[in-house]
Amino acid sequence: MLLIRDGRIIRRNMSQDKELNLINVVGIGPGNISMMSYDAVEVIKGSDTIVGYPVYLKLVEELTGGKEIISTPMKQEVERCRIAFEEAEKGRKVAVISSGDAGIYGMASLMYELLPEHPSCEIRIVAGITAANSGAAVLGAPLSVDFAVISMSDLLTPFELIEKRLKAAASSDMVIVLYNPSSHKRKDYLARACELIKEYIPSGRACGYVKNIGREGQEAVTLTFDELSRTEVDMFTTVYIGNSQSYIENRKMITRRGYDKGGQL
Repeated sequence: MLLIRDGRIIRRNMSQDKELNLINVVGIGPGNISMMSYDAVEVIKGSDTIVGYPVYLKLVEELTGGKEIISTPMKQEVERCRIAFEEAEKGRKVAVISSGDAGIYGMASLMYELLPEHPSCEIRIVAGITAANSGAAVLGAPLSVDFAVISMSDLLTPFELIEKRLKAAASSDMVIVLYNPSSHKRKDYLARACELIKEYIPSGRACGYVKNIGREGQEAVTLTFDELSRTEVDMFTTVYIGNSQSYIENRKMITRRGYDKGGQL
């Protein structure tokens, strides 16, 4: 049996004929509430229980007053998701939050992986702005053509595979966006990435990075590939490596799309 509410089809438990317990998996964008979607804000406000990583819960605390807050540290994402299902099965209105977009290096895929273990639940993904988009808006217009987003974190992906992806993207002349380019344990990973792809990227290639996108202390920098290879960044930085059509003007990073001066493709 199906129930249609506000134009949305809601699945029902066929054996018990009960509406399933809905969990919203919410992308909060870069963390500034003004850059969250109206839907994301309303879902968080309307939830009983908010589940997330402590750093991201802090970013939305003005929306979560009076609600049950459940957090787990990094590397306990599976436990965090299981807790969310358990709370939903109690009849609670649950929101699981992720920075950026929950479907891009976020919690959405893990929630779906665990969903078969919880047949009384259903999941709805609430889209958010991922760092590639929000950072690009600060830098200028670096992503006007094909681009690849690659995470430098090797917690879940072997570095050999990251290396393969980096070289493939660089050799195809795509703009490259690097997530998680550094951490306390991976201070040299940005330098390693640049060393791996330098045969494809000229030293003067336009690049840029943005720290703390949409948050206090936001900083945007444009520089050459050679300068980037000698730059230290942190885990809250998103890095942009241009393609052959990228350039820097007035401290903005721009990638030409191919229009002629008359505006024709």
